[in-house]
Amino acid sequence: MHAPRKLMIACYGGLCTAGLVAAGAFAADAPAVAEPGVWQKHEYSFQFMGFTSTYSCDGLADTLKRLLLQSGARADAKAQPGACSSSYGHPDRFARATLVFYTLVPPGTAGASGDSGQGAWQPVAIAARSPTQLQVGDCELVEQFRNNVLPMFTTRNVQNRTTCVPYQESGSVIDLHFESFAAVPPRGAH
Repeated sequence: MHAPRKLMIACYGGLCTAGLVAAGAFAADAPAVAEPGVWQKHEYSFQFMGFTSTYSCDGLADTLKRLLLQSGARADAKAQPGACSSSYGHPDRFARATLVFYTLVPPGTAGASGDSGQGAWQPVAIAARSPTQLQVGDCELVEQFRNNVLPMFTTRNVQNRTTCVPYQESGSVIDLHFESFAAVPPRGAH
């Protein structure tokens, strides 16, 4: 079976060229194909250990919830501040958060025993300003999220170019891309 082809015409300075391109090259334009899935519950106690940034426990929980949702967790994901020595809103050297969230897995996956749903492979990019409030100073948090929490998601094509320089933001880069098996967005949602 051959992929459908599209005729592409490109013009540069008055010179036009035409070429055939496989439609698969435009996968971003195609709607995601829905597949059955099963919601799997996860509970995790996250303790941040970093050099560059310090979080309050509530700030850590807020940032982790954004990362959970960005990565394809179900919308009811919870990230609660853990037991911290500092009061609300104050930085804590050993900030903690308790995570309770659901990820979608293909049926037949070991440990899959939750409610059923419809999922599709969705592209995910985590970078400075994606999600919006994420900053370069969150680099070590993204590394720890990638190492400790992301394996609880069903992912593929993980490309990690994140580089964190301890004790400084200069030179640090957050660049994590992958596909996550996540719930199909409702029709009309962008």
